[in-house]
Amino acid sequence: MFSTELLKTCEMICGDQPNVRAVTLVPGEGPDDVVEKYEDAIKELGNPDRVLFLNDLLGGSPYNAACRLVVGNQDYAIVAGVNLPMLIAMVSEQIGDDGSLEIDQLVEKAIAAGKDGVLSASYESLNAATDDDEL
Repeated sequence: MFSTELLKTCEMICGDQPNVRAVTLVPGEGPDDVVEKYEDAIKELGNPDRVLFLNDLLGGSPYNAACRLVVGNQDYAIVAGVNLPMLIAMVSEQIGDDGSLEIDQLVEKAIAAGKDGVLSASYESLNAATDDDEL
């Protein structure tokens, strides 16, 4: 579903991501099922010190399930509104990660990357480009 396809797209650009897991909510499942999937994914990752949940929708079942885990661990956090630029930034952050960044710093970087990845283009703005500009 969305998380799986988003991760596949990221891996097309950045290569295999052994430290990232896609967790999906399928019809008929609820928050308890997602909590269990999250816990399994965290175990697969070797119970890392920091976990950042990138969720699609604030208030959705995956977000609510993540809240149940974050409330019990100060080194876990959630960012809702995930997009591809955000995921790529977080994957890139792992490359040189020495563990010195606090979870709140990762959250700030994720939000900034997500915002920076949202832009607009219109007829007017594209036609205002000079001859030296590339589209």
